[in-house]
Amino acid sequence: MSQSHAVISEALLLLGAAVVSAPLFKRLGLGTVLGYLAAGVLIGPVLNHITDGEEILSFAELGVVFLLFIIGLELKPARLWQMRRDIFGLGSAQVLISGAVLSSLVHWAGLLGWQGAIVAGFGLALSSTAFALQILEERSDLNTAHGQRAFSILLFQDIAIVPLLALTSFIAPDSGESFTWTGAAIAIGSVGALILAGRFLLTPLFQIIGRTGAREAMIAAALFVVLGAGALMELAGLSMAMGAFLAGLMLAESSFRHELEADIEPFRGILLGLFFMAVGLSLDLNVVLNNWLLILISVPVIMSVKAATIYALCRIGRSSYNDSARIGFLLSQGGEFGFVLFTTAAGAAVFPQSSASLLIAIVTVTMALTPLVAALPKLIVRSERREELEEDFEGAGAEVFIIGFSRFAQIAAQILLAAGREVTIIDHSADRIRQASRFGFRIYFGDGTRKDVLVSAGIEKAKIIAICTHNRDITDRIVDLVQSEYPDAKIFVRSYDRVHSLSLLAKGVDYELRETLESGLLFGQKTLEALGMTEADAAAIKDDIRKRDEMRLAIQAQDGISAGREMLYSNQPVQPEPLIKPRHEAAE
Repeated sequence: MSQSHAVISEALLLLGAAVVSAPLFKRLGLGTVLGYLAAGVLIGPVLNHITDGEEILSFAELGVVFLLFIIGLELKPARLWQMRRDIFGLGSAQVLISGAVLSSLVHWAGLLGWQGAIVAGFGLALSSTAFALQILEERSDLNTAHGQRAFSILLFQDIAIVPLLALTSFIAPDSGESFTWTGAAIAIGSVGALILAGRFLLTPLFQIIGRTGAREAMIAAALFVVLGAGALMELAGLSMAMGAFLAGLMLAESSFRHELEADIEPFRGILLGLFFMAVGLSLDLNVVLNNWLLILISVPVIMSVKAATIYALCRIGRSSYNDSARIGFLLSQGGEFGFVLFTTAAGAAVFPQSSASLLIAIVTVTMALTPLVAALPKLIVRSERREELEEDFEGAGAEVFIIGFSRFAQIAAQILLAAGREVTIIDHSADRIRQASRFGFRIYFGDGTRKDVLVSAGIEKAKIIAICTHNRDITDRIVDLVQSEYPDAKIFVRSYDRVHSLSLLAKGVDYELRETLESGLLFGQKTLEALGMTEADAAAIKDDIRKRDEMRLAIQAQDGISAGREMLYSNQPVQPEPLIKPRHEAAE
């Protein structure tokens, strides 16, 4: 088979494995990362269909580069400055403490001399940016408090690889290379040059290309910027990922940010998936089998040391117990930069190649366990206790009784208060009560699903009971409670969607309204006006749609949700899509 045919066959095999493994593992709740890893191990070490896993890994690391570029696009410099304490404080403490502890354990166990133990320990202290960020992204946790702290630690680790590589050269027994101020100056100068280029050259470049309207040129320019920035940092002794991150950071406030993200995203997704598969491909099963007992002991020890260290540092940094546990387990694995450090150390004779292979195998196993270990906090985190205030209903009892001070209720209450009507409002959120008090609203703390709370708040004095919670199940519970205890009360309800409206009508409430209905109608009217239609004509269409919706809702309440389709449209030459989805989707 020719080389070109072999490349195509390998590409088809990897793509096919990705197509099967990622959705399968996602469906099983194990995450796509573990799916890619499993596919790589099966194709490479088990079946030996692909044997050049390390070459594929070196190329697939571009996925990490693109990932850091996109993160830089989403993280403005001002936000990065706010994170400086976590990056240089928490991040440096994690690397130094974890590295020192792991180095001591390696040397104490007699596995390596002190030079090799230092390189091994600090290499194992680094975590996998690719694995951690992918898991945060899949869980939509990247912008949470623990997600931002985890990212800060990872960012410092990416910076730390530079002095660690310099340290490796410094302690190498047969190398004359050492840290030089010239090398440091080149690295700092390269970062400064990239920042200046990003601020003064990149935006004008994309403006010029954007005016041409050439879509392919914009994509080529985006790839050029990412790879060019990465190559510049690599020449300066830094990592390509760091260069891509800085380039993205410089474009974070550009008007082209969203287009650049859309252009890079497909490459990022494919290459990052290939990276995870390449990690599995490059796993040396012989090393694992020959040292299975050592690996069996080392992997949990390393992950436990890192998790405990990160947890303790986060707690000292005033993170909550839950957030500290999440960060500790998430970053407990070894990282891809460990591969680079261990290979460099073996080449510099800091320790033998067999030790490098063993360390790489250990890191790979910790990576493979990451999706499972990162899920452990679900078993140990404490339930978030909702803050409670003292129930004080002095002065409560009015003609309108509102349960739930949602955005919907806030608007409705303003109209009632402006008309001089008395309103009693109860809500179970302490934060919402405090925020509302700043704007002059008097809200009582209480759980609207409890009869004793409703009685204490004066529900028996109310002429109308307005249920405005934003959770459908809670709304239904309150409706059932009020109808059971106060059958003569008028009940007005905010509904979740059309199906919810029909169920409320079946319950016999006096009035229901979908939160999005009126705002959507008005939005459509204003859009027609912006397109040149007169206000009167646009309002007439809006009123016609509202009337038809009300008539159809009445028909559906009697004959079922599929009835009344003839009420959807007026006599227009082109009919839009139905306003509701099929019955089984149960949504508007």
